[in-house]
Amino acid sequence: MVPVLLVLLLVLILFGAGFAVNLLWWIALAVLVLWLLGFLARGTTASGGRGRWYRW
Repeated sequence: MVPVLLVLLLVLILFGAGFAVNLLWWIALAVLVLWLLGFLARGTTASGGRGRWYRW
């Protein structure tokens, strides 16, 4: 009985990890799209030039 439970636990962990990795890829893709939109639609400075795209 214990080996069957261990195999089921392993399958559950792998399925959960696969779902989490898939979800993280979708989140990363959404962040990339938002960053690109922000990069393309950045505002101008007071002198009329483009501002820096980073904030450091």
